[in-house]
Amino acid sequence: MTDDARHHAVLWDEGGVVALDKPPGVSLATRRAAPERAIERLLEALPEASRLEHGLDHHSLWLVHRLDVGTSGVVLLARDPDTHRELVATLHLQARSAVKTYLALVWGHPRPAAGEVALPLGPDRRDRRRMRVDHDRGRPSLTAYRTLGHGPHVAFLALEPRTGRTHQLRVHLAALGHPVVGDDLYGGPRHRGVRNPALRAVLAPPHTLLHAWRLSLPESPRWPEVVLTAPLPPAFDTALAALGLGVPDAG
Repeated sequence: MTDDARHHAVLWDEGGVVALDKPPGVSLATRRAAPERAIERLLEALPEASRLEHGLDHHSLWLVHRLDVGTSGVVLLARDPDTHRELVATLHLQARSAVKTYLALVWGHPRPAAGEVALPLGPDRRDRRRMRVDHDRGRPSLTAYRTLGHGPHVAFLALEPRTGRTHQLRVHLAALGHPVVGDDLYGGPRHRGVRNPALRAVLAPPHTLLHAWRLSLPESPRWPEVVLTAPLPPAFDTALAALGLGVPDAG
């Protein structure tokens, strides 16, 4: 498998569920008049052979959840409306029975090294692109994090969102003072302060270094219990290699 195909692959296809590895740069935003356009863009990122092998067509798939345009990793789709409803309930109910784990490279070294961020989030009324911490009108939001390793200027984190607010991980990390590397919307171009030219280059990636790495689905009458993982995109791999850091065991 080529490097390009490895990072733009069908991860799983069973029980009416299709899991794809979304590359960074693919927008899953939709308009009410054309909701299938996001799925079409996602499928266009797959090698044609994969689309044909799995019989993937944007007219017969339902998108279960979204990732930001710069975020890579596991995305779920359903092949029929009933499976779609069950997957949405599994991922989005208050008592979540699915576990999502993201990997992120962030600026600085969080203290403590592990913990939870419980900050309410709402729209930033001065900038429609952004969300912000809003203690008055924001919706409750909770993110658990733990540090996997450190490098010069940055830390490698595992994140588990316990709620599913727009831009939640990015805003929570920025509120801690540790925005995601490459996230100019919430962190700014901090790589300019890195003196080592080689390190500065890998800390100025073409997209945010935030990756939906692992998604654990509980058993259902429609599908078996499964843990899905997506490989890191090349820019994230390169940054970790330059820092001497590695991806944890997916088990």
